[in-house]
Amino acid sequence: MEGPSAAEALIPRFQLSKLLNQDQGGRRITLLGTIDGSPALLAVERAAFPSDTAELQAFHASLDHINNLGANDIYRWYLASTRPSGAAPPDLKLNLISPCTEQHIKKYSPQAVRMVTETPEIYAEHVRPLMQRKREEGRLNWVWNIIDGKTEQEDVILRDHGSKGADDEGFLMLPDLNWDRKTMTSLHLLGIVERRDIWSLRDLKKKHVGWLKHMREQLLDATVKLYPGMEKDMLKLYPTYYHFHIHVVHAMLEAGSTQATGKAFGLENMISQLETMAGGPDAGMADVSLTYYVGEASELWTEVFLPLKTT
Repeated sequence: MEGPSAAEALIPRFQLSKLLNQDQGGRRITLLGTIDGSPALLAVERAAFPSDTAELQAFHASLDHINNLGANDIYRWYLASTRPSGAAPPDLKLNLISPCTEQHIKKYSPQAVRMVTETPEIYAEHVRPLMQRKREEGRLNWVWNIIDGKTEQEDVILRDHGSKGADDEGFLMLPDLNWDRKTMTSLHLLGIVERRDIWSLRDLKKKHVGWLKHMREQLLDATVKLYPGMEKDMLKLYPTYYHFHIHVVHAMLEAGSTQATGKAFGLENMISQLETMAGGPDAGMADVSLTYYVGEASELWTEVFLPLKTT
């Protein structure tokens, strides 16, 4: 049986041929190569971050060559390195929220999820008022800053003013702050509508189908044009709230907090549902029940569905 020392001696003898695979976050790679002329695969995974407070403080102190990529309201994002040499490429992507709120803390803490059904009545009587409060509290300042041209304008990669005579059809697209802007399998862009009367998919009606189709095509066309090697069937689009916007992500992107909290519905399925819906041009998504899942720490659960469950 091969002993530990013999096994350890194999790694230095590995001769790299090519990078075979890499996960979306760059945390795991698979290398193809040879050992003594025989083909070999070497899978490499970054070690987990420390959990001890003292070790985390030492880790934070080791951050170097911090480069700010952008800022918007309380959100800032960076590239940084833990390597001693400034010539080495950054090995960390940092997102900073400062000052953060109690809701931010809940959002990024571990939490169980619950399946809920949002009826038209629950939306009108409970969810819509919740959204109104969050808008009034400044939850959407980061969106208004982009639309009003105050921040991130250098990052805008598409601006469409809509068809002639339709001033309320404008939208723009820019990279999501969580994307490192280089790993294509984790590509994440945001398409933000300029009109402010559509808060979520609930405000969409049959009369909006043409606009939604146009927006979808423009977002896809701009993405594949800007990123060579990307094709339309490698992308998925889903809308979210509290101001209606569309996430454009690589089909291989693992579900993050936005996709996994029940706020994400496929854009194409939503368009099809509107097209086949009975009624006139004002019939829409406000008239249907939606089933999705939410985190137990989310406001939708604590302020809407949990109280309804216990009454």
